[in-house]
Amino acid sequence: MDRSALPETAFLAPDGANRAAVEALFAQASNLLLDLAGGAAARPPLRLDGRFVDAEIPQRPRPEGEILGGLRELLEDAMNPAHPGYIGHMDSLPSTFSVIGAMAAAAANNNLLSLEMSPSLSRLEVALMRQLAKLFGLPAGAGGVMASGGSLANLLALGVARNRAFDVAESGLCGQSAAPLLFASEAAHGSLQKAAMVLGLGRAAVVAVKSPRDRLCPRALAVAIAAARDDGKAPFAVVATAGTTVTGAIDPLAEIAAVAGEAGLWLHVDAAYGGALIFSRRERHRLAGIDLADSVTFNPQKWLYVAKSCALCLFRRRDDLEQGFRSPQPYMADAGGFTNLGELGPQGTRSAEVLKLWLTLQHFGHSGIAALVEGGQDLAARFRDGLARRPTVEICDAGDSNLVCFRPRDAADSVVASLQAELLRRGFFLSQPPYRGRRWLRIVALNPYCAAAEVAAFFAALDASL
Repeated sequence: MDRSALPETAFLAPDGANRAAVEALFAQASNLLLDLAGGAAARPPLRLDGRFVDAEIPQRPRPEGEILGGLRELLEDAMNPAHPGYIGHMDSLPSTFSVIGAMAAAAANNNLLSLEMSPSLSRLEVALMRQLAKLFGLPAGAGGVMASGGSLANLLALGVARNRAFDVAESGLCGQSAAPLLFASEAAHGSLQKAAMVLGLGRAAVVAVKSPRDRLCPRALAVAIAAARDDGKAPFAVVATAGTTVTGAIDPLAEIAAVAGEAGLWLHVDAAYGGALIFSRRERHRLAGIDLADSVTFNPQKWLYVAKSCALCLFRRRDDLEQGFRSPQPYMADAGGFTNLGELGPQGTRSAEVLKLWLTLQHFGHSGIAALVEGGQDLAARFRDGLARRPTVEICDAGDSNLVCFRPRDAADSVVASLQAELLRRGFFLSQPPYRGRRWLRIVALNPYCAAAEVAAFFAALDASL
């Protein structure tokens, strides 16, 4: 193949002939990234006046310096979650080794579609999923797969639950006489409605159950299931939430498991955010009952600080995944008893996201992760206590995890928006979610570089802005 039209550094030659040139390019790129990451505190947490991006594809290769200059501009205008004042979303700065893992995955360019295309990395994913399933208290025989985000993980769990309940993997839902339903709290994640649409159930199939303080009420759940059956519907699953998006509330998992078990329904726990609590001996009691789940979603890309994307779905019985979703592909080589991972989830081709997770877990260990999780809880308590001492502020806070929501008391939404803008001007980014008909300011106490000094500065900024 003629490579004369390409720059010398287009690829790293397998014989290393151009290693020096590629090494110089990598050095420039890594220095750029280190400059930006190491100078994150000097840039705003969020820039709303970014520069125009020229996406035109050039006729000929551009000089490397120009390309890196464009990259610098893009990243300077990007969201800056490493800033100590970035406390508005469940987006963390990435762990060092997850960045290295992303680079390694890109360099290896293996495809976790099949064992043949990713021999060591496919086996690593299977083994690590077993380890995490064990950590959540799931029994021997548990396991799972990774996915690009919690929405896909929830989709997979509900797809398996639907197929197991109705045996529709081959024939589809057309012949079903009773409408399938699943039940979740009023504060459950919107990905459930998306999953219901994709699975052919329709958004109305997600029954929102009464949830005082954002926690699914077990008694109301039992009543809703019985009423649906009396109405000729076909309940098949319950979704409990461990860490709601706005207030961080955790459903009473053990009680919900009892209701789901008595009704014979699949129990899925969406622990995309709150699942990290399992690493802390001090905090894991908040997830009591998660070991009773049939499936669990967990997103290490949030509270485990793994670079995006990194999510997974665990199954109490990995055989349920095999039997309820597996779709063998004739172009994949026989894996000798090993199920190719591309046959098990909604994704086929997939990068080795497992590298980022595995490397971070190796680097932090249980003790390091526990310290981060407990630090987040303690940081949230600092914000919570400070807000409680201000009578002009109203707090809406479940207190289960490191999310704190507040707003100026009796204020219009426009006032909340103005306060958000003023706090951003002073170096603190808080999100502004709609919740129960009003806008709130949300703190996600996730940033490990937001410490006592930053908390004090935040309250000084808040007092000056109210």
